[in-house]
Amino acid sequence: MDDANKGSGEENLPQTAGEKSCWRDVRGLVHSVETCGTVDGPGVRFIAFLSGCSLRCKYCHNPDTSFVRRGREQSAGELVDEIAGYANFLKGSGGGVTLSGGDPLFQMDFTRAILHGCKLHGLHTALDTSGALGDRVSDEMIDDVDLVLLDIKSGDPAIYKALTAGELAPTLRFARRLLARGKKAWLRYVLVPGITDGEAGIRAVAEFTREVPIFERIDVLPFHRLGFFKWKELGLKNPLENTPEPTDEAVNRAKEIFAAGR
Repeated sequence: MDDANKGSGEENLPQTAGEKSCWRDVRGLVHSVETCGTVDGPGVRFIAFLSGCSLRCKYCHNPDTSFVRRGREQSAGELVDEIAGYANFLKGSGGGVTLSGGDPLFQMDFTRAILHGCKLHGLHTALDTSGALGDRVSDEMIDDVDLVLLDIKSGDPAIYKALTAGELAPTLRFARRLLARGKKAWLRYVLVPGITDGEAGIRAVAEFTREVPIFERIDVLPFHRLGFFKWKELGLKNPLENTPEPTDEAVNRAKEIFAAGR
C-alpha cells in the first residue's frame, strides 16, 4: 500500500448514502477485527484494528499492529459493508464501532472514510487514539466521532518523550479541540512502575481533565506483560522486559489522585 492513506484527509466525502461514494474507495490496511468487543466504548462493539502508529511506546502490547504494517488491504466501503452486517445487533446493545490499532490516525484518510460510512448507517463511533496526530484531523472528521478513547501516556513532557519518542503537546491540543466541538472522551492512563507512576505526572494529567472537562470516564490501566511474546516474534528488543506489573496499592493510589484532581 502506498503512503496516500497517511495524508491530511482533506478530500470531501459525500453527505448522503445515495451519492456516488468516493469515500468507499479509500484503501487502507486492517490488521484484524473483533465483532463482540465490550471494553472499547459503550455496549457491544465491532472493533477494527488498523495497522501503523506514529509513536514507539515502550509498553506497547500490540507491536505487531503498531511497529509493523501487517494485515489485509481493503477499501473503506468493504469494511463498512462488513460492519453494516452487524448494525442492528450493535444498535440494539447500545454499542457501535471502535477504530483502534496501532493508532487509526496513522491512516488518516482511511479512518475518516470508515467513520463517515459508519455514520451513514447511524452507528455510534469511537476512536481509540493517542491524539499524537490530532493536529491533522479536520473538524468534519471530529464531527463523525461520538466518543474518543484518549491515551494520555504521561503528564510530564520529558517522561512522555522518553516513553513514546513523541511529544505530549499534540495530544493536549487535540483534547481541547474535542472540547470545542462538544465531544466526549474516556481517558486511558497506563500505569508503568518507575515510569508513569510518579505522583507529579499523574497529578498533571488529573488537573488537565479538570481544565478540559470532556472526560466521562478515567481508566487507570495496570501495565501488563501479556503482549511480550509479540516482541520476541518480531525480533524486537523489549525495553521493559524486566519491569514488574504495578501493585494494587499503586493502582489505587493513582485512581485517588485522579479523583482528587477532578
